[in-house]
Amino acid sequence: MSQAVVLSSQSGAVLTLTLNRPAALNSFTGDMHTALMAALNQAATEVSVRCVVVTGAGRAFCAGQDLTDPAAAPKASGEPTDLRDLIDRHYTPLLARMRSLPVPLIAAVNGVAAGAGANFALACDMVVAADNASFIQAFSKIGLIPDTGGTWLLPRLVGGARAMGLAMTGDKLSAADAQRIGLIWQCVPTESLTTEVKTLADKLAAMPTAALVATRKALHAAASLSFDDALAAEAELQSALGFAHDYQEGVAAFQAKSAPVFTDR
Repeated sequence: MSQAVVLSSQSGAVLTLTLNRPAALNSFTGDMHTALMAALNQAATEVSVRCVVVTGAGRAFCAGQDLTDPAAAPKASGEPTDLRDLIDRHYTPLLARMRSLPVPLIAAVNGVAAGAGANFALACDMVVAADNASFIQAFSKIGLIPDTGGTWLLPRLVGGARAMGLAMTGDKLSAADAQRIGLIWQCVPTESLTTEVKTLADKLAAMPTAALVATRKALHAAASLSFDDALAAEAELQSALGFAHDYQEGVAAFQAKSAPVFTDR
């Protein structure tokens, strides 16, 4: 029996999803997309899950799209495959699911993250990478543009000049340099990646989940809002959160100098 292409394990309130095609550097196939979406959808409905971590098996995080997969490879006749179909069927729904996930999402980048694999990681709420990991916008090397949200993410994370350079050259960027230029949250020693990610995930899982997700929503929306509209959006979200349990719990715990127990999701 073939092994699952996405492995799932839960420890406490943290669910870890492991891309599991190590021989192919965990490159995306239709089957992997289907399994990953199913796992994320399950996490969205499972109230015991308060944080999700995505990582890769073996020596890579994700090398991007598997170009031998029928969804991407030219047809046997030599006729090109319309990549819009692949994007519309798999990548756009995946990014939408990630952006709407009702819990924080962390990418634990354990090795190379290239092409769609790099932008899949960057689309997570936070990225922690091992110091032997790297990020490559490999698209230009095969005559394509950055996808999987790359054209939106890169300039917002590192500015126009660096985004253009990374996208056009396709050069490898070390995890240390990715942290230095603000592309990722943290670069850590390879041997500490699992421990560092667990500490971060456990911390987020204990925090007010609904407020963290609202923070994601507000920060993403603000990129296309005027200052006045951003203030109005803040007021709307803050109003809703102010009526929720976690705000009442947080204030009561602060006043009592005790540890809060957050339950909203």
